This record gives sequence, C-alpha cells and structure tokens, in this order.
Amino acid sequence: MKTNMILSASGWRKVFAISGAEQDKTAMIGEDNIAISIYAAKVFADYIKERSKKMSPRVVLGMDSRPTGQAIAEAAVKCFASQGIDTEFLGITAAPEIMAHARKADGFMYISASHNPVGHNGIKFGLNGGGVLNGAENALLVEKFNALCAEDDAQQKAFELIRTVPEEKIAAVYKNAARNKQNALASYHDFLLNSITAKETREEQEHIFSLIKEGVKKRGIGVVCDMNGSARALSVDKDFFAENGISFYAINDTAGRIVHEIIPESENLVHVAAEMERLQAQGKTDAILGYMPDCDGDRGNIVYWDENQKKAVILKAQEVFNLSVLSELTYQLWSGAKNPAVAVNCPTSMRIEETAKELGAKVFRGEVGEANIVNLAAEKRAEGFDVRIFGEGSNGGTITHPSAVRDPLNTIFAIIKLLSIKDQLKLWCEKRGAALREEPSITDILSTLPAYTTTGVSEPRAVLHIETTDHAVLKGKFQAIFEAEWNKKRDELQKYGIERWEAVITNGTKETRGVTDFSQSKKGGLKILFKGKDDTPLAFIWMRGSGTEPVFRIMCDVKGTNAELERNLLAWETELLLKSDKA
Repeated sequence: MKTNMILSASGWRKVFAISGAEQDKTAMIGEDNIAISIYAAKVFADYIKERSKKMSPRVVLGMDSRPTGQAIAEAAVKCFASQGIDTEFLGITAAPEIMAHARKADGFMYISASHNPVGHNGIKFGLNGGGVLNGAENALLVEKFNALCAEDDAQQKAFELIRTVPEEKIAAVYKNAARNKQNALASYHDFLLNSITAKETREEQEHIFSLIKEGVKKRGIGVVCDMNGSARALSVDKDFFAENGISFYAINDTAGRIVHEIIPESENLVHVAAEMERLQAQGKTDAILGYMPDCDGDRGNIVYWDENQKKAVILKAQEVFNLSVLSELTYQLWSGAKNPAVAVNCPTSMRIEETAKELGAKVFRGEVGEANIVNLAAEKRAEGFDVRIFGEGSNGGTITHPSAVRDPLNTIFAIIKLLSIKDQLKLWCEKRGAALREEPSITDILSTLPAYTTTGVSEPRAVLHIETTDHAVLKGKFQAIFEAEWNKKRDELQKYGIERWEAVITNGTKETRGVTDFSQSKKGGLKILFKGKDDTPLAFIWMRGSGTEPVFRIMCDVKGTNAELERNLLAWETELLLKSDKA
C-alpha cells in the first residue's frame, strides 16, 4: 500500500482528501487513508506502551479544524481501543493547547497539517514534554509504519485491527470529549500564565499580569484576530484577553469555516489589516495589534497599527521574531536572569545576532524544524544557558520556555509586555542609544531594531523545484560551480564590501562552521556566509529541501536596507542551483 506521505519529525503529512486535490474541502478520505490512519495510531500505541511501561497508557488525541480530521480521528480512536490505549479525545484543539494538556498524560497524537492547504492533513506525535518527538524517536515510528504499509494486503490487515472493537468502548471515548476539552482549556490557561511570565507561583504570575493590566488600561490595547476557521476559534484566546483587560475583535471565528489560504504569511494577513483599519475608522483606537493563526493555531504572524502612516502594517516574519526576541531578552534582564541565550534555525536573519549582542546574549543555530530548535534549546539549557525564547525566525514562529511549541499568544503578549513594562524597553534604549517618547508606539520600537533585507519564506522566488533527489549530491555539484564562479562574482560583490565567504551547515541541533565539503550537509541546511574585510558578516544565502513539502527552499539575508544586493545574491543562488540540478 503506497502512502505518498512525507514522514518528518515535524509532522507526517499528505493530501488526505479522497480526490487527491490539495484545495478540496471534502471530509472524505477513502479506505487507503483510513488504513494509513489506523497504522499511524498502531505504531504510536506500540511505542507509547513500550516507553511508558504501562499496559493502558493515557494518550490525548485531538485535531485541527480541517474537514478530513474527523475521519482520521475515528480511525485512531478505534485503533487505540483495540490496542488497550486509554484515549482522551479533545475534538478540535489548538496545538499549544493539546501539548500543554498532554503534560498530564503519557503522550499525544495530534491530527494536523499545520499551514498546508485545506485538503492536506497529517499527524504529530509526542510524549508529555510539551513538544513533538525528536528525529531519532520519530524515525523508529517511521520504520515500523513503512513496514506495516509494505505488507501484502496491508489495507485489509489494517481494517482487521479494528473489526472487533466493542462499540461501547468507542462510545465512551466520545462521551467524555466535552469534559476533556474543558480540562484541556484549563490546562492551557494555567500554562500560559507560566510561559508568559516565567514565574512558577500564582502570586508571582499575578504580579506580572497586574503590571500588564496597568499598562493596557493606561494605553488602551486591543487585539484583532482573523481565526480563519482555525482550531484557535475553540481555544482560550477570547477569554484570556478579556481576563487581562484587552479588547478582542475576532473575524472568521467559526471553527472549520476556512475562508482563505491557511498559511499566515503577508498575502493572507491582509484580512486582519483590513479589519483593523475598519475598526480604527469606527473609533476603536485600541485596535493596534492583530494576528492570524494557521489551522492548528501554533503560528500567528503580526499586523500592527502604524500611528505615523495611519494604517495597518503587516510585519514580516523575521521582524515578528526579532521583536519577540527583543521583548523576551529585555524581560529576562529586567527579571535578573543570568547567561541569556537564543536558539534559532539556520535561515533566521542575522538581525538576531545584532539584537542579542546588544543585550549580552548568545545565539545558537540548528537545522530547520521545530523539533530541532526545541532540542537545541534544551541542550543549551543543560549547559547552563538561560534559553527563554527560541524558534524559527524564518517563519516568525516564537517558542517561549517552558513551552515547546510555537504560540501566537506568547508572541502577542511579548509585544504587550514591551509596551506595558517601561523598565523593559528602557534597558534596550540605553543599550541602543535610542531616545523614545514617554509612551512609545510599536512603530517607535520597530525603528530601533537592526535593519536587514531578507527573502520572505512564502515568496515565489524562495521556492525551487529540483529534480535531484539526493541533496548531498546536489550540494556537491553546487560547490563545484559556486567555487568556479566565485572569482568572477567577487569583483561585482566588492562594491557591497564583500571580500570572502564561509560555508556553514546545520544537521539537527549541530551547526558546523568553515565547512570544506558542502555535501556534508546532506538533507540539512547549507549557508554561504559573505563577509567584509574585518570578517563582519554582511549577507548570506541559504538552501534546504523541505521536510514537509516537495519543494527546495532558498533565501538571502543582507545587513541594512539593500534590496538590490538581496535580489542579486538570491538570483545568483537560483542560477547556480538550477545549473547544479542539470549537471
């Protein structure tokens, strides 16, 4: 039985819609996909029983708001029942919500394809640490899953697994779903109090939130959200903002009613921006922040009200991440933290190093993939670094310890803290030599950040379709062509101050500098770092095949406002890669 499935640690994904069309909104998935869902649950059931040493471990099961989620969940519920798993079904739930609640269980299975189009779906697995399985653990499941699917009569054998499950066992799972959902919301609410404040006791948490509430009341802060039918429509957002005195304006807030593309990039944030401008025109002047989550609600890039232009402005993903890093690093310093650090993925803009250096923090880089960065942050914490904020700046995804998953509420509250707790921002301004007015706006704060020009992850020019399936071979060919072309290109690049280059690769949580063999990056990230006379990094180009989509991603990052150099370098990278693909 062919699965046609991408089996990444970040999620197992494919088009589940029975038609095979990625934009199909049908709820039907067909018998092959039901069998795939059964086997996915089977290998996780075996894994969790072996890992927990329990005969009936408790697994939390949930899904995002895609139409195919229910059919996959039904298959999983039946399989778990057949394997003796105690299943706590939540129905539609946001990724940060299920992962917070699963800390009280033995593990979770989450049905989602994150930001992929509506006809796609997928599965994420995790234990009770608040995040997905790492690459090595995921590989164990993948091996057993592939073996099951490769057997003769695989589909028939899958259905045989669930044929004799008593109906009363299935009914009991669904009977408790509403109560389970309420428990999950409570778990998530309490976990947010911790992740936003970095405080363990309720008294300490309430003190920080009292400062936030005071700042919100003084300034008037409201938040606009385009739910786009995502799982966050049934999460804590509305109540959590209201609890903290923050006005909340939601559109498209019926779960499952997905009205436009899911990926929360600039082209889809226009709906938030339009609603913010409509509210401002109606006198709702507190509508100054906005976000749009993806379908599983773990990502949410930002729109803000620009007081100078009198319009809603969409922040680019790298800018969102930089603003969050600024907030959380200054919050750490204000709180008296020692040895602060940030963990990011390889294509995160170098603006993070510049921001972190001003605040005395180190930056560590790993390969693309949320699991890689979560594990990298954990490794650095074990070494004695205080890694509070980490994530993938290339997509704006902010993760705030002790969370191990991206969360738009942490991003929003990072900005609100920066606006509300004056001593936080004062620390940055003193380091930066910036003078801001008494009540600075988001526009004012953004003006103090380092300027960089960076390719957007969702731009058409950031995606290539490469025929070479062995990326180690591709990168080896790229190296030969790049080195041959470098001397010709160098004269042209010297006008931008570029004198030399260094190759950097990332595999998992490891970054290797000064690489002499590009192919060593294999399926990981490859970066060419361009430097000036004083060895100062001025720009980089980067490449990596996606682990969750059949595309090859590239990007360029340039210090300063220099769109010409960014276009030049990205076009050169594209040209050399296409030559390498044909070589």
